[in-house]
Amino acid sequence: MVQLTIQFNFLRTKRKMNAATGFVYHEDYLRHDTGYHEDYVPHIDTGYHPESAERLISIMRGMEERNLKKKIERILPVRASREQIEYVHTAAYVKKVEALCKSGGGMLDPDTPLCSATYDIALLAAGGLIKAVDEVMDESNELRRIFALVRPPGHHANSNSGRGFCIFNNVAIAAEQLKREYGAKRILIVDWDVHHGNGTQEVFFEDPSVLYFSTHQYPHYPGTGWINEVGKGDGEGFTVNVPLPIGTGDAGYVYALTSILMPIAREFRPDFVLVSSGFDAHAADPLASMAVTSKGFGLFTDVVMAIANELCKGRVVIALEGGYDLNGIAESALAVFDSLIAGDGELKSRVVSVSERVVERIREIKEVQKDYWSL
Repeated sequence: MVQLTIQFNFLRTKRKMNAATGFVYHEDYLRHDTGYHEDYVPHIDTGYHPESAERLISIMRGMEERNLKKKIERILPVRASREQIEYVHTAAYVKKVEALCKSGGGMLDPDTPLCSATYDIALLAAGGLIKAVDEVMDESNELRRIFALVRPPGHHANSNSGRGFCIFNNVAIAAEQLKREYGAKRILIVDWDVHHGNGTQEVFFEDPSVLYFSTHQYPHYPGTGWINEVGKGDGEGFTVNVPLPIGTGDAGYVYALTSILMPIAREFRPDFVLVSSGFDAHAADPLASMAVTSKGFGLFTDVVMAIANELCKGRVVIALEGGYDLNGIAESALAVFDSLIAGDGELKSRVVSVSERVVERIREIKEVQKDYWSL
């Protein structure tokens, strides 16, 4: 282990929760029925598909117990239009999803089932992110940070296919909404799902207006996200992959965020920050092998809030992606809300222990990225 001093978390003060924080939720998100699949028995011992409605139910139950739903603003989503979905996805792919659902359902890939309601619910998930960015960009209200509790997730969906439980790429569609409707020139997407967001990377791989930053377990599904995947053409240098070794915990992640993400973000100067927040790097998650605690996700959000407060008027929209341990996803989501609500403090320095494997990996990433950024 290596002792390092890093800016680690906010200095919090007790204060009343305020209306600057909101959440997106709709009961219809529970209608995306992924069902029972014997193939999942090796991965998760219930046999039910891990991306189930119980994930959102557990988060909402935690919010009820903490009385959060009465203290922050709830935002009801509306369905995205076909035109908005086609900001990112091909017309042929959208028609395929719609047709499969109209016929009663089917499989996009061995991991990604559709039921008859999935098409409409996937429109509502993408619409939830669009509604969130619209609310944050509306200067007539106080909302500046929103957590969109949506499903199905999206970051594995590329322009012409869905996979890995994902149908439409909610965060990518939100980024296009910001560009097309609000003239955003620079958008930062931070993805800390344990699985690399191959879909989001592919959508923006040649686009210099979107900086895609991903921390993920490596090697792991879907097999992409190595350090030399940096973008292409005009987008070269605007993809930053941080593949972390198995067993990385809170300190290793925060070291990556503060030593790579923060300096690059300061140089990029985003107009808006979007986050793909998977909670499957949690130590209890059945589909991964990382060691992040529930409180750790709050620390990650602290770093993002510090970036947003400094560079883009605190504008942050977070989208739920993965996370399959029900207690872990609920506790982690609450930690994110805590950070958003208290999101105007100051970063404090702490001495932490980071594994030598993580320190070496960060050094390797800096060697690649220093061709594009001042690291």
